[in-house]
Amino acid sequence: MYIQTEQLQKYYQVYHKEAGLAGSLRALFKRRYETIRAVDGVSFAIDAGEIVGFLGPNGAGKTTTLKMLSGLLYPSGGHVEVLGYRPFERRPAFLKQITLVMGQKQQLLWDLPAAETLAINRAIYEVPDAVYQQTVAELSELLELGPLLSKQVRKLSLGERMKCELAAALIHRPKVLFLDEPTIGLDVTTQARVREFIADYNRRYGATVLLTSHYMADVTALCKRVLVINHGVLLYDGDLQGLVERVAPHKLIKVQLDSPVSPEALAAYGQVQRHEGLEAKLLVERAETTRIGARLLGELPVRDVTIEEPAIEDIIAEVFAGRNVVSG
Repeated sequence: MYIQTEQLQKYYQVYHKEAGLAGSLRALFKRRYETIRAVDGVSFAIDAGEIVGFLGPNGAGKTTTLKMLSGLLYPSGGHVEVLGYRPFERRPAFLKQITLVMGQKQQLLWDLPAAETLAINRAIYEVPDAVYQQTVAELSELLELGPLLSKQVRKLSLGERMKCELAAALIHRPKVLFLDEPTIGLDVTTQARVREFIADYNRRYGATVLLTSHYMADVTALCKRVLVINHGVLLYDGDLQGLVERVAPHKLIKVQLDSPVSPEALAAYGQVQRHEGLEAKLLVERAETTRIGARLLGELPVRDVTIEEPAIEDIIAEVFAGRNVVSG
């Protein structure tokens, strides 16, 4: 396995101080601490070349896990191994094979062209000049960097900076990519371009990718497999479509009618979610969608029928809310 964790834990002791002067005085003699279980017994394994989505709400433990996998944090307990190394040992041979990209942090030097950061990273990672030039050319092609590398970083747009950040993070051709919200704050067009780049990099170099994102379009476009975490606990590890089928045993049938039909008549085919004029939306059991669709076409004045999966955002929200807690 390229990445493996067993009962991985990260706990923090957080000091709680009461408000006011009295609280301050009491704190001089007795402090009250609370244990925060940021990551609580997480186990999973990821093979070489996989792109895996890592989903969870804010504070679920995603970034903490990525920091332990990349060696920035020391685990409180459990076992973690990446590429055969224990990340927290921070061995040079390990660091040269991984990268961590955080959408809300930057490594580019603000007052210099992005090319300067790439050159610094080349020296840090001891990338041979010929390999460096080839890699810069390939990344420039994949990311459509053009003249961006020669521009002062402060003059780049957010989307342009993010593309340069990716180039800087990948100048040593890492085998493992930990991507924490790489498309956050980007416009829809740039998000799509970054997704295409990640997929291209994975295909070209066989890189393993663990991706967190609040944009479900990132996950559905890139990841067949997802890990779902909440309150530091892993709730699901498996196929994204399998999660959809387990958490949402229904599909949506959208119907466009030629003439009005009563809500009572529509209710005979499924649960009416919406009914406005000549349009209706029905919730139907997954196994019955084909039969119900055929009935609608044969028995009602239907102009068009479409069958859709529930929105992945709604499914993930169900898992986080605990109404459909699942396990791998």
